[in-house]
Amino acid sequence: TSIFMEYYYCNIAVRTKQVLKSKKTLATPGVKNIVLVDGVRTPFLQSGTIYANLMPHDLARAALQGLLNRTGLPKDAVDYIVYGTVIQEVKTSNVAREAALGAGFSDKTPAHTVTMACISSNQAMTTAVGLIAAGQCDAVVAGGVEFMSDVPIRHSRKMRKTMLSLNKAKTLGARLSLLGSIRLAHLAPELPAVAEFSTAETMGHSADRLAAAFGVSRLEQDEFALRSHMLAKKAQDSGLLSDVISFKVPGKDIVSKDNGIRPSTMEQMAKLKPAFIKPHGTVTAANSSFLTDGASAVLIMSEEKALAMGYKPKAYLRDFVYVSQDPKDQLLLGPTYATPKVLEKSGLTLNDIDVFEFHEAFAGQIMANLKAMESDWFAQTYMGRKTKVGAPPMEKFNTWGGSLSLGHPFAATGCRLVTTVAHRLQKEGGQYGLVAACAAGGQGHAMVIEAYPQ
Repeated sequence: TSIFMEYYYCNIAVRTKQVLKSKKTLATPGVKNIVLVDGVRTPFLQSGTIYANLMPHDLARAALQGLLNRTGLPKDAVDYIVYGTVIQEVKTSNVAREAALGAGFSDKTPAHTVTMACISSNQAMTTAVGLIAAGQCDAVVAGGVEFMSDVPIRHSRKMRKTMLSLNKAKTLGARLSLLGSIRLAHLAPELPAVAEFSTAETMGHSADRLAAAFGVSRLEQDEFALRSHMLAKKAQDSGLLSDVISFKVPGKDIVSKDNGIRPSTMEQMAKLKPAFIKPHGTVTAANSSFLTDGASAVLIMSEEKALAMGYKPKAYLRDFVYVSQDPKDQLLLGPTYATPKVLEKSGLTLNDIDVFEFHEAFAGQIMANLKAMESDWFAQTYMGRKTKVGAPPMEKFNTWGGSLSLGHPFAATGCRLVTTVAHRLQKEGGQYGLVAACAAGGQGHAMVIEAYPQ
């Protein structure tokens, strides 16, 4: 009986919470409501596995087709397509257009590609919001793709110069002279690095320094990474990751789930050596996000248009902000700077948020952000604030796993975060969700999402 009573009162409390919450909405008179109709993604796979022989536009096309199939959207009903990507395939520099044509969208639908490191698909989504808010479009598809299995590897600068000159050489003598000038050193390739152009520092190295600056221990990082994998496994097994669509890989099997989720043990994780700062660093392969292939896509509409077409939207996309800091010492602190800004813009407090989804680049980066958000000193010294922001409570934070476990295809993660917030709000009966992410260049983003009334 006591269990029944507890359940009963718990239910009442939840319902009361819903009623209280639903009294306030972030709708602004005279401003269009913009909604997320639906969102999908391909399974996120470790690079060099099942997607290895594809090209980026293949994954992007699969996500776009998956969105069309799930929504039943007529292909000519989309006014515009915006897609994000970070490491570009040279042959398909405007991957948005190539993927859209491949997915069968009308060739009359314009498409462009954006890039903003790990917040590229957030930029694609907010570009869509801007197009709708400005009255230019009613229905926009946004998304992102990253394909780390085949990155562009270039010849050295000297070799490229020689090859271009060879192309222009008119006589055999000129060609032979150029060929004779090639030295062994010219043949060394240039590999792309996940490093800052402005500081020449790799992101992992920066994450390690950031963790040290905030006193984040190796143990704390391993514990957070383990939590991410355990929660992702639980969400996957419970069928909560409903944004994942099945994808038939040409010449291979149908893929229908992420393959990087691997709950380990603290003992196993403790055996790994530091990956970046040796021998005393704390960032390892186990507490970092891994190189991932994947694509995502979302359908964003004005509420009016969505309802006219018979859709039941999943969420309202509300206020958002972009922030930038020093790329040397504050490269990964975007969430700390963006969260209070977007809350103030929305007139909300941290306590009003029911669901938090932060991008997990490294466990050390997440822990450092949580500590920065809990620090009055940091708020006063670096943010020009009187008091701390406050850290999200862990019971509301990334409870279906995150980038550490689900994977992180750079430009596809933003849409995953937003779609997950919408699904969690539906499942948990909350009213407001908050997405936040850091990005290379010392940039960051946050967005408030409001549940669509059930």
